[in-house]
This record gives sequence, structure tokens and C-alpha cells, in this order.
Amino acid sequence: MGAGRHTRALIGCVLLAAAGAAGFWRLAPSPLFSAPQSAVLLARDGTLLGARIAADGQWRFPELERVPEKYRAALLTFEDKRFERHFGIDPLAVARAVRLNVQQRRVVSGASTITMQLARLSRAPRSNGEGGDRFRNRGLGSKLVEAALALRIETGYSKDEILALYASHAPFGGNVVGLEAASWRYFGREPAALSWAEVATLAVLPNQPALVTPGRNRSRLQAKRDALLQRLHAGGHLDAMDLEAALAEPLVGAPLALPDDAPHLLETLRRRHPTQHRFASTLDAGLQRNATAVVAAHSRELARQGIHNAAALVVDHRSFEVLAYVGNAQWSVRNLHGFAVDIVQRPRSTGSILKPVLYAAMLDSGQLLPKMLVPDVPAQYAGYTPENFDRSYRGAVPADVALAQSLNVPAVRMLRDYGVDRFYDLLVGMGMSTLTQPPDHYGLTLILGGAEGTLWDMTRMHAGLAALAGEAEADAPHLQREMQVLRATATPPDAVPDPADAPSRRQTLSPGAAWLTLNALLEVPRPAEEGDWRSFASSRQIAWKTGTSWGQRDAWAVGSSGQYTVSVWAGNASGDGRPGLTGAVAAAPILFALHDRLPVAPWIAAPTRAMKRVAVCRNDGYLANDHCEQQPQWIPLASHFDRQSPYNVLVHLDAAGRSRVDSTCERVAAMQHVNWFVLPPAQAFYFRRHDASYREMPDIRADCGAALAASSSRGVMEFLYPTAGTRVYIPLDLDGRRGRVVLEAVHRDAEASVHWHLDGAYLGTTRTWHQQSLDLQPGAHVVTLIDATGNRLTRQFEVLATQRVASN
Repeated sequence: MGAGRHTRALIGCVLLAAAGAAGFWRLAPSPLFSAPQSAVLLARDGTLLGARIAADGQWRFPELERVPEKYRAALLTFEDKRFERHFGIDPLAVARAVRLNVQQRRVVSGASTITMQLARLSRAPRSNGEGGDRFRNRGLGSKLVEAALALRIETGYSKDEILALYASHAPFGGNVVGLEAASWRYFGREPAALSWAEVATLAVLPNQPALVTPGRNRSRLQAKRDALLQRLHAGGHLDAMDLEAALAEPLVGAPLALPDDAPHLLETLRRRHPTQHRFASTLDAGLQRNATAVVAAHSRELARQGIHNAAALVVDHRSFEVLAYVGNAQWSVRNLHGFAVDIVQRPRSTGSILKPVLYAAMLDSGQLLPKMLVPDVPAQYAGYTPENFDRSYRGAVPADVALAQSLNVPAVRMLRDYGVDRFYDLLVGMGMSTLTQPPDHYGLTLILGGAEGTLWDMTRMHAGLAALAGEAEADAPHLQREMQVLRATATPPDAVPDPADAPSRRQTLSPGAAWLTLNALLEVPRPAEEGDWRSFASSRQIAWKTGTSWGQRDAWAVGSSGQYTVSVWAGNASGDGRPGLTGAVAAAPILFALHDRLPVAPWIAAPTRAMKRVAVCRNDGYLANDHCEQQPQWIPLASHFDRQSPYNVLVHLDAAGRSRVDSTCERVAAMQHVNWFVLPPAQAFYFRRHDASYREMPDIRADCGAALAASSSRGVMEFLYPTAGTRVYIPLDLDGRRGRVVLEAVHRDAEASVHWHLDGAYLGTTRTWHQQSLDLQPGAHVVTLIDATGNRLTRQFEVLATQRVASN
């Protein structure tokens, strides 16, 4: 029985001890503090870019990981000089406090260590720092609880962590809580950059936070600060010269306004990361302020034209870090003119900004060479008729010039040849996140703004081209890299301010195609004030592209130098269009102003190991044949382009060089054999308007045989409309009348007469301008053209049922 009682007693003691230990461990909540925090955005060097006040109205920055050494020395000297040696309670301080309190017959010393003060803060956080001494003495019971909690804190936290927690939650006057918030509010600097006088001021404030109130208690605050500086000097923390300088520093004044240099980014990050409060960004503080000022200045000018919004990004395309992020022209909580909208993340019509991607893709696919002539003639695709911005046609234009001049008609034809589905997949693979509909939904309009994209995505894609162009190897596994606006922290942030964690996809463009594309974009004409850039040695090379959406609602400009990619959008957040709202007028000046704020970097070296040289015809850019002047041309290493020039042919002329002949009508010895550049009739019709040197082939000599005439009849005439396989809708006008179809053709001979027949019936004769306006019935039709020399051209097409034009 006795043994049983002893066993039960022992078990009871163990259980009691366990319960006590558990209770002791539960004294400290986890986490120790749960008060709401301010959202803070920092630049790459730790500079504060912006902050948002906590939900309880306090400026309470996220907890520090450790405190700067200067502040640590000042705080321990003032509050707890044996902090490193005690275990949360300082017996010597307690003995001293008891002696003083007995002598004075009142409480004059609380013997609180920093750990005990931290315990007090965690137990009863106040809503603000006003109302006197935060650490005024309390009753014995509170002291005992705080002492027990201090012991518990010492068992669960290191000394560095205790100091960091104390510094993060101590009151510093008004609604300023924590060392970091106080440092920025009172001195406009991070804690690590404070002077001795400043850290001494902040070390004494939590003891009496009301001392910092402007106009009150100034002498007491200075006395406390100066006394602490003297003690720091006595302790060897600063020498006599530093002490003299510190004592001469003026006291802290009224709290400073916190910077707000990237408000739209901060709001976007807060919305997408609601549990995160400290955002360590890749932004360059100085460049961010400059970029904000540049966009604001240009936006004031644009506002006079009714264009209120603009946004810009600056990216280092070597590291893919975002250096500047301007989400809108201004910041407005009331959302005046949409200023609260982060335009960088809003989908907008892309205009022509995707054309460089198509150009590069076709270089890689072997469907295009940089100088190859591409048609620029009227065309219709299933009722869709693209037009160039200037509403004119050039007949035929080198592909790189068509890109530099942003011609729409060649771009649509190129997309048709490349394939909409194929291009759609490429865009998705390059990170375009806004293609929410299937390819058929966009069709050929995809290349002219038929889809929406964000400034973030467009920047990433163009920065990706610049990064690829700098790659030296052709067979490297080029992965689409994500732009980063957040630096690595203790908790892994998203690389971009986007909640979707899309996996990196394999990049299907080559370094050679990317470099050739950028070289073409170097030739885009710059705005008037930049027109003479080549004349200055200090000028930088910028491969850039503009875009303008239908209805002049969105203006884009994206450009890459040797190291940096800058992108700009201008327009109205409401979607309202404005006359003159074009990429060249509204966005390009901001683009070049931002580039002027960046260091000059050497242009991207040609990735010669990723390219090969071929010989092409100088006049049409196709692979050279025996009938043209040749020149070398870089193309992507994997390109399988194999088409020789179709436009450079050998022509046999008579001795006078005035007529074409063959062996049936002229001796071979008497012939002149001449290389001739000849375009198809439709291309030649428009080409000669822009190039006066273009010469049509001479006529066939009258006595030559039918064989030469027959071979020459091919390509004499060409339909502009209808194109092959056209299905024509004839609309009903609003008044119920049937619309008419305009058929059009061109003849190589500008003075030729052409006789028109429809379904075997004669329609009439045209000269110079070959058009017929017809009222056609639904069904299949055949139109036939015959010229004065008997050349014949036939085209089949179908007219579908009429459709009423919808009113707006």
C-alpha cells in the first residue's frame, strides 16, 4: 500500500510538472504579435518606395529580422545594459529597484528588462502611442506575469530575435509603431542609415513616446538624447569627434510624409498577396522616380488632347528584372480618369505590337528572308479587308521594311501563310496570358490588334526577343523567362505580380531570328526630335516598334537597347478613342525619354554561331539565281528557305533593245540577253508609283511567233478583287436597297483596254482603271477579262445571300 501511494504521488508530481510546463509554454502566443501590419514596398537597395497604413490606423511596418548595430548599442545602453547576460529577468536590476522604491517609499524603478517590456507589449498592445508613458509602472501582479512571460520568451527566442521583435512593436509617438516606421517617418531613411544622434533619439522614445510631439517637451527629449550619446561615448561606441557632431545635430521635427513612388504596383501586390506585407522589389529607386516624373510630364501634355492615362515598364533584359514600374500617369484613390487602375496589368488591344514576333517566327520557319519582297496589294480574306494605316499600297516591299513601317496588308498575308493556329500557340508559349478564346475567334485580325494583351506580357515578349538575340548558341534550350518585380525573400514570391503560376514553356524562336528582327526594328523612323540620332556619337541604338489599336484607343511603343527594354502604353482607361492617339505620337516620346534616363549599353553582338550566310538577289531578297546582282544575307541557322528569285528573269531583246524576240523571229547572234526585274501585274501596278526606276518589260516584236506571245500572256493581267475562292456577301443597306460588288483588275500595260464578261455576257470595256460595279444575284459566277491582244483572265467566285447591315 505504501509503495502504491508513493507511485501515485510520483505520477501526480510528474503530471503536475508536465501541466506546469505546458502552461508555462502556453504563456507566449504564437506568433507573439497579431496586430495588423502596414504594406511596405522596398526598392532593390532597401529604399522605401511606398507604404500603406495598417488596418488599425497605425504605421506598423512588418517585423524586422534583426536590428542595426548602432541602434542595438544605443538601445542596450539606455534600456538594458546586461541584456546579453540575463535570462529575461535582471536580478541586479530587481535588487536596485527594490532598494530605490523602499528608500523613496514609492515606485520609482520597475527593473524591467527589454524582454519584460516585450512581454508587456505582447500582452496589451495599445491602439496608439499617445497618452503618456507606454511603460509606466504597474502593480506587482502584472510584474510577476510579465516576468514569467519574459522567462518563457527567453526560452523560445534568441537574443537577436527578441531585440528585433521589441524594435518592431515598440511605440514611437503618435501612430508610429516600430523602429522601421519611425526611421522613415522621422528621418526619411532606413534604420541602418541613421546617424548616432538619430538612433539615440529613437532609443529613448519608447520609454516616453510623447516626447516626440512637435512643439512639446523638446528640452526633455534633447536632454535624454544627449545623455545617451554621452554614455555611448563613455562606452567606446563613438569617439570624441563623432560625439561632438552628434550633439550638434538638430532634434527630430514633425513626421515626414512617406514616399509613394510606385503606388499602382503596391496596390497590385497587396491585392494578389493579401497575407504578405513586405515586398522587396527589383525596382531601382532613382529610376523609378525618374520614370514616374517622365510619364507624368508627358501625360500632362497628352491630357490637353483628352488622353489621360499612360503606363510604362523598364526591364533589364539580361537579368529580366523590372527596374521601373509606372502603373498610370497619376495616382488617385477616387479613380479620377481611371488613375487608380494599374494599366500595366489590364488587357488592351495590341494593335501592331505583335508583328515582330510573326516576322521572327517566319524567319525561323524558312518562309521568309529579311530582304525578301512581300506583296502589298489590296486583298480580301473571307470578307476581311485589311488596310495600311496610310490607306495606300506599295505593291511589293522588303519584309524588314514592311516590319519597320508597320504595314498591315503584308502582315495579314504573312499570318495567313504562317497559320493562325501556329502563331496563336507561339504567342501562348511566349507568355501571352490573355488569349482566352480559341484561334478561330481571332482569325487574321490577331496580328492587327484583334486580341488583347497586357503591357506586362508585351514587355516580357519583346524583352525575350532581346535576350534571345544575345544568345551565342543556336541549340541552347531557350526557356521563356519570367520577368521579376519581386526579389527572393524568406517566403518565395511570385516572379511577376500575377497569381497564375504558369510553367515556363520552351521558347521556339532562335537567337538568329531574334537578332535579325531587332536589326529590322532599328530602322523604324524615330519621332521628329529623335530623327538625327545617327549623327551623334553618344546616341544609342534602339530596336523599337509602335502599335495603334482600331479606333485609336490604345497607343503602344516598345523598344530595346543593348541592355534595357522599355515599354509604354498611352490612352484612356475608359477605352475612349481620340484623334491623334497613335503609338508614334502618344507613346514613342515617352519611350525615348525613358531610354535617355538609362545608361548607354553597347548594341547586341550578332550571334554568328546561330546564323548562316546565303546569297540573295539585291533587288528582291530571294535566294540568288543567275539573273540578278547578289549580296550576302544572314539567316537563322536552321532556316530551310529554298526559293530562288521568281522576279529576276532572262529576257531576249532585239539588237536595238526595244522589243522582245525569240529564235523564231531573230537570229540568236543578233539578240541582246538582258537580266530583267519583273513583278506580277498587281504588285507592279502599285510598285511603280513608289519607284520611278521600275521598268516594264518591252513589248513583243510584231513578227515574232505565237509561242513567245503565249508564254508572255501569263502575268499580263491580275485580279485585285475577287481573289481566288472568294465568297461574297452582298449586304442590304439600311434603306433596304441591295449593295453592289466592285470587281477590280490591273493590266501590265497602263494604257491597255480590257473587255469584261460575266457568265458569258459582255459587260463593257475599261481603260487604265479597270473596275466594274455590279448588282449580282446569289450563286456561282465567272468573270472573264480579254485585252486587245487576246490575253484572257478568268476568275470564279460565289455570291451568298444578302444580309442587312446592322445599325449601331
